[in-house]
Amino acid sequence: MSFLASGRARLLRGISSHRPPQQGRYTTCFRRYKAHFLLDGIEDAAESAAGSQEPPVSLAKSLASLAEESTIAAQRQRKPLSRMERKRLAELRIKKRVKAQYLNGKFYDLMGKVVASADTLEDAYDIVRLNSNVDLASPRDDVCFIALAEQLRSGEFDIAVNSFSVAAKRQGGERIVLPRLNLKVIQEAVRVVLEVVYRPQFSKISHGCRSGRGYHSALRFISTEIGFPDWCFTVPLYKEVDSDVVLKLISQIQEKIVDDQLVAFMQDMFDAEVINLVFGGFPKGHGVPQEGVLAPILMNIYLDSFDHEVFRICMKHEGLYSGAKNVTDNQGSKLRHWFRSQMKDGDLNNEDQTEGQPNVRLYACRYMDEIFVAVVGSRDIAETVKSEVVDYLSKSLYLKVDDGLCLVPVKKDSRGLQFAGTVVKAATKESAALKTVHKLKEKVRLFACQKQEIWDAMNLRLGKKWLAYGLRRVKESEIKSLGLSTPLLDHIAQFRKEGMKTDHWFKTLLKVWMQDINAKNEANEEVLLSKYIAEPALPQELRDAFNNFQKQANDYISSETAATEALLSSLKNKESMYTCPDDAAIKIYAPLSYIKKCLNRYGVTNLEGFPKHVSALVLQDDELIISWFAGIIHRWVRWFSEVDNFKELQLMLVECVRKSCIRTLSAKYRMYEKLTEKRFELDDYGIPMVEDFEAMIAQLEPSSSSVSADEALTYGISSSGLCVLTLSRVRVPARKFNCFVMGCQSSSPSLYIIHVKEKQRFPGWRTGFSSSIHGSLNGRRIGLCTQHVKDLYLGQISLQSVDFGVLIR
Repeated sequence: MSFLASGRARLLRGISSHRPPQQGRYTTCFRRYKAHFLLDGIEDAAESAAGSQEPPVSLAKSLASLAEESTIAAQRQRKPLSRMERKRLAELRIKKRVKAQYLNGKFYDLMGKVVASADTLEDAYDIVRLNSNVDLASPRDDVCFIALAEQLRSGEFDIAVNSFSVAAKRQGGERIVLPRLNLKVIQEAVRVVLEVVYRPQFSKISHGCRSGRGYHSALRFISTEIGFPDWCFTVPLYKEVDSDVVLKLISQIQEKIVDDQLVAFMQDMFDAEVINLVFGGFPKGHGVPQEGVLAPILMNIYLDSFDHEVFRICMKHEGLYSGAKNVTDNQGSKLRHWFRSQMKDGDLNNEDQTEGQPNVRLYACRYMDEIFVAVVGSRDIAETVKSEVVDYLSKSLYLKVDDGLCLVPVKKDSRGLQFAGTVVKAATKESAALKTVHKLKEKVRLFACQKQEIWDAMNLRLGKKWLAYGLRRVKESEIKSLGLSTPLLDHIAQFRKEGMKTDHWFKTLLKVWMQDINAKNEANEEVLLSKYIAEPALPQELRDAFNNFQKQANDYISSETAATEALLSSLKNKESMYTCPDDAAIKIYAPLSYIKKCLNRYGVTNLEGFPKHVSALVLQDDELIISWFAGIIHRWVRWFSEVDNFKELQLMLVECVRKSCIRTLSAKYRMYEKLTEKRFELDDYGIPMVEDFEAMIAQLEPSSSSVSADEALTYGISSSGLCVLTLSRVRVPARKFNCFVMGCQSSSPSLYIIHVKEKQRFPGWRTGFSSSIHGSLNGRRIGLCTQHVKDLYLGQISLQSVDFGVLIR
């Protein structure tokens, strides 16, 4: 009741104030905080006398002001917009301007009306700053958007492209052209315009750099919707952009956009080599594949015709199969049956199929320039589909296809196919009994390995004690006053040369002993001390008991392994070539062997696979060191979180990355590793133990409806950065620099040298990082603030956000 009374009093005061409509809300807001009712009445009378000629506020408007007050209070309590939400709002503002240029199925004058607009360029500049993880409220660059828009409208495209870019060269004539800030803003505006125009017409088989259709959606389609096909193949493309590709791409753009200025600007950027559009990676092993702002959208536009051609091929073989019998009944026609199968929840029923017609199914999935095709049917149909796909890519799109392309029988191939950085292959689901056998076998193997490690450690300890005892006795034999002359020492002493020191003499004795036992055949000195010194001295009963235990454990493991393999081979032989087993499925695996090579190339492990400290990071701050290792885990967790062998990857990340981080910090402070692990809470930085990985995955993986999961907004940021390069601090020059990241006005305390770690050759694996960095960037100096060094390590920004033209080497 008190709330209603106070609201009625506020309404009466608002009516009696005779304020205009635009001021009634503010007077109501301010008067809410008055302390005394009588003072309010006096002020209302004075204000009504001063403004008696103004029209009074109606009761409806006063009630509306209360709703507005509640809305303002709710907005104050609302959480601030995230980085991706701000990018989406900027894109929506540009989208409205693009939609205004739509007429009769085409878009007109987008360059002059939309791109060459100060408002659009300012929104694009905000997107560039958000890509650089810069707060929009921070100081801005000295960019005149009005002058830049006038330059674009005047048609001076070649001047804009050449003046706003810098070419990075290296020995051998190789180079890459990198955009400066102004050209980056223009490219971002053009990218958003092309996204708005072409995003609705993209096919459902297209994945990569799209909203809701990214890397994980492509893998889910293969593992869940395809089922278990008979044949599959991937189409490896390799082609650098040339005149044929450019002309074909421009003709495709002109089908939807009528704008000569935009076409001329695109042609100028291709001529200046600002756009790095390469299909299938760089054959020479250098470059930045699919890097740049416009490359992803242009690749999707260029391959969109292929997506629609796949649909035509699918309709030809499934709906209008030439080998089918003529059916007069419309309900049993092959075309009608095919349309029903394409409908949602339209499963194939045996009653609807016409007897004698083959069940042919075709599936295709494209992730950027990687193409995966699966066929359910005979080998002849699969060969026909493959030839049609290759012919269209080579003849219509002028792309080169690898000659080694061949069909792979899914049920007989155990190696699998490489697609989007993973291995796609068929696997049979293990039964409950088989899983129990595997679990028991692994427990026995683990128990035997633990006992072997304890046995070796104790023997090594005894061997080291023997070595120390022998050296001490040799030294004691030199002291004649002790009277430690024994027949054994006297026999050894006769081989000692005159003037030879004690340590030298002892080393000579060990060398003679090692030659007698042929120590070169052993792995290390620990095996010598354990096998030739300690173990022969142990009681024979103890050695026999341990060897008998290990022999029985190995016999059990080998027998169970052989029985399991025999069972699986018998089941595989019983399967027909074209009959899909009930317990078969398509599995996605991460390339663990390649990831081990990457860890060695990054300096995390040695040649034997054991973790070591990274010397290039020792001189950096503690938080940056931990961020460097956390960036590895975060990227690989995001990239491989849905693969079937993710648990093995977890163990690798803990055993290699986490231990390497601890050893790097231990090398910096010269501390024991256990003390280092207690001092630095690595779990808080995103480097967890195995049992904490599930919680970290839930934190890193947003829901599919979240804006932050939009790969169209995050492409190029989450797939490059940390492990592709490392930064090492150098001496600060005489003049001061700001941070080289576009849109950042913070001072750079020091310069850094880029060290390229990825020089991969085509074809290569994708592991969440950029597969290759151009060699001309190796050794270049850039200035970064501390925050952006951390962002680069964690993958919050990429090298696309760095302006390499600030400092010319």
